[in-house]
Amino acid sequence: MITNSRLAALGLFDTRVPRYTSYPTAPQFNAAIGADCHRRWIAAIAPGSTVSLYVHIPFCRRLCWFCACRTQGTQKDAPVRAYLQTLQAELALLKQILPDGVELARLHWGGGTPTLLSPTMMQELAGAIAAVAPLAEGAEFSVEIDPNEIDAARLDTLAAAGMTRASIGVQDFDPQIQQAIGRVQSYEVTRDAVAMLRARGIRSLNADILYGLPHQSRGRIADSVQKLLSLHPDRVALYGYAHVPWMARRQAMIATDSLPDPQQRLDLFETARRLFVWDGYDEIGIDHFATPQDGLGRARRRGGLRRNFQGYTDDSSEVLIGLGASAISRFPQGYTQNAAATSAHTGRIRAGEFSTARGHAFAGDDALRARIIEALMCDFRVETEELTTRFGARRAQIDQLFAHANRQFDGLLELSETGLAIPPDLRPLTRLIARSFDAYTLSPAGHSPAI
Repeated sequence: MITNSRLAALGLFDTRVPRYTSYPTAPQFNAAIGADCHRRWIAAIAPGSTVSLYVHIPFCRRLCWFCACRTQGTQKDAPVRAYLQTLQAELALLKQILPDGVELARLHWGGGTPTLLSPTMMQELAGAIAAVAPLAEGAEFSVEIDPNEIDAARLDTLAAAGMTRASIGVQDFDPQIQQAIGRVQSYEVTRDAVAMLRARGIRSLNADILYGLPHQSRGRIADSVQKLLSLHPDRVALYGYAHVPWMARRQAMIATDSLPDPQQRLDLFETARRLFVWDGYDEIGIDHFATPQDGLGRARRRGGLRRNFQGYTDDSSEVLIGLGASAISRFPQGYTQNAAATSAHTGRIRAGEFSTARGHAFAGDDALRARIIEALMCDFRVETEELTTRFGARRAQIDQLFAHANRQFDGLLELSETGLAIPPDLRPLTRLIARSFDAYTLSPAGHSPAI
């Protein structure tokens, strides 16, 4: 058994690494990729195929101190209305070049707080999307729901628009911790929101919960997990809180001395993980859990688990188109990202052009390394035959990459004729192991702790 001291020696407790929701990671994107490239890659989508669509709503009624997402606060509807008009204009641009017959396999409204849209705004947005590309048969339409910012009228509108899955951020139910992170959301409010969703036929439920928060203890996270389990979510993301006040200035409101140390973070994660497993959830990758009947559980069993900017997914689409400020798109050719500032994004769209500000075009062995990293993050193993067949890679090249990674981890990885695997005791190191396949220079400042 690998001890905590051995994990520490291998860098688990003192290293910051990417979450590898993409490869290359977003800090590697550059301004050489612009709107013209974004247009060409959209136009190259196969007619009649299915794609995924992500719509970013950056507004919140309150700004949670723990959050490092690109959001902005507003108590008025006027900025939201103006932003919705920009989204409609962006959708009109997309419609001009999207090949015929394309349908949506996945549609996700994220934020920010999508549920601060009024029912009328929701209807307008759903209608504008449907006019560009309809939902395919069996498609999943998910929305991030803020239990403090939802009501019957808005839920009725979302259900009528075809929403099939809701995603609720819990973070922690403990009142002291909620005060410390600037996010007051009681268990009762969350429970009532879930009940309203299920009353409207929305059976699929995602939930996020955090470990590593201020004042968090083993007892407190166990209590929050047990309350969350009483709501019977299909999927849970157990994310580690990343304290990066030099990037997200609002996090300066959280006292550093109230945060658990790295070894305590590991203990908090293990406490929550064991509770999910004991309750019958499948472990999905490094930090997700799903019921055996959920799509993520089925994808894991058949080897179809994927990873994108929302975390783990069973979405098999090769194309993800991001709409809205800061949204990222993924194509077989590479990544594009919209202008981060709402004003800059709006200005470009209103001028009749996509706001693509940066991105990355795959080159060299990017696709090969991306697949190795994704396979390790999803399945804790990578098969040599897949790499030689799918990417035309030479066996000698793959053996060299695997041997290099194994040396970095004292020969503890499982290296065989068929591929490379991470043994269960070393799975807390998965992101560090993935990093050993990253050919780009990484700055730790923009990344989260390895645990």
